Amino acid sequence: MPCTTLLVGKQASNNGATLIARTDDGFFDVKKLVVVSPKEQKKTYQSVLGHLTIELPENPMRYTACPSVDPKNGIWAATGVNEANVGMTATETITSNPRVLAADPLVTYRKAKTKKEKDVPGGIGEEDIVVLVLPYIRSAREGVLRLAALLEQYGTYESNGIAFSDENEIWWMETIGGHHWMAKRVPDDAAVVMPNQFGMDRFDLDDAFGRQEAHLCSKDLREFIAEYRLDCNQNGAFNPRAIFGSHSDQDHVYNTPRAWYMGRCLAPRAFRWDGPDADFTPESDDIPWCFVPERKVTVEDVKAILSSNYAGTPYNPYLNHDTGMRGKYRSIGINRTGVTSVIEIRPDAPACAKAIEWICFGATTFDALLPVYPNVPVMPKYLSDVTLSASTGNFYWASRLIGALADHSYNQCVQIVTRYQNAVMTEGRKIVLEYDKKIRETGDAALCAMANEKLAAMAKEQTDKALTAVLHESSVTMKNGYNRADN
Repeated sequence: MPCTTLLVGKQASNNGATLIARTDDGFFDVKKLVVVSPKEQKKTYQSVLGHLTIELPENPMRYTACPSVDPKNGIWAATGVNEANVGMTATETITSNPRVLAADPLVTYRKAKTKKEKDVPGGIGEEDIVVLVLPYIRSAREGVLRLAALLEQYGTYESNGIAFSDENEIWWMETIGGHHWMAKRVPDDAAVVMPNQFGMDRFDLDDAFGRQEAHLCSKDLREFIAEYRLDCNQNGAFNPRAIFGSHSDQDHVYNTPRAWYMGRCLAPRAFRWDGPDADFTPESDDIPWCFVPERKVTVEDVKAILSSNYAGTPYNPYLNHDTGMRGKYRSIGINRTGVTSVIEIRPDAPACAKAIEWICFGATTFDALLPVYPNVPVMPKYLSDVTLSASTGNFYWASRLIGALADHSYNQCVQIVTRYQNAVMTEGRKIVLEYDKKIRETGDAALCAMANEKLAAMAKEQTDKALTAVLHESSVTMKNGYNRADN
């Protein structure tokens, strides 16, 4: 699924929290935020697209998920936090190349062609991964190891990148062909930028096959690379992107510009991003996988980056004048985003309130990011009670309506949208600060659910207000607007 991921190590964030964030850019998937209790987690998992049956471990933990409201293509849980305060976002669809896919083919479902044959199940994919992994892990590293075991046993029918986080570490994992994989611990002082491409550009194989402090991979990865002559690097360098990834013309329009803009925001002075002497351009294949940010990164920064339409550049599709390059590259914030999450694991908060899950439904450019406590028995109905029919009674559809209306009257609505986004963020932070204090003083975990109800009520009030204002401005600028005095 075409998404964008941004990861921020604990020393790179403003409050010492780990941050993992991703836009889930599906095909206008209707999404909701729910809590899955251990009783609701099935013992036998049946995938829809892969036609695969998997027996699951005993004693799953409670976890949050953002599944598709329509289950016809599977669960697609997208993101979540479990009660051990481990976060996960899955998946970033990534690219590979024919050399890799021929050597280790993807495991695709094959329907029997005759009555004598049997259907051949496919591997696991994005629809499955959160449900198969998140309820059973107590650290980010454990997430890598559990998913690795599943990949090696069942394979996968697509190429994906997956993020795991706890209060100490972030790990990024990328699949290689049908069964192989590699994973790297995000440096604590760095931020990772990931469009829909194979991302890692450095990897310590000696560590992966030795102490495994910051690198993990398939046990036979060295032999796999050598046997199929996959290494395209020169002079003894080891750049996984050059071995397992792609650098096509389509990448230069759809993927690399997003990495370019994210790096431009995080390290504006460390590199030249514009002009004839630029170190990196929107079409560069060698944009680093991670940067040390020039200032501490906040949740607000993450939201702004993931909402970007390349403001301040000639590629912004909302420019009033035509630069000849307007809309040339795929934006980070796009129309078909179902949900965006920012998982913040805070080291100094009580266990029941350590995690904050920030949720934005619809196009990030126009919609608001709302914080909630994930360690609760149930989510407010405003976030969880979503149907396939449009309604202003829930956060998903109200957000989607704001985006659709504001896009067509951008100049008239941009200030309304900005005020709305800032209001939800500000009021949301106030409520979190209020309940953080109460939870520290009382140790009462039930306060997390009370805070969420207050947060949902605030979001509804602000969203209804913004929707009303945007609807008015969009109505004023309709093309059939005429007055008698017009001549």
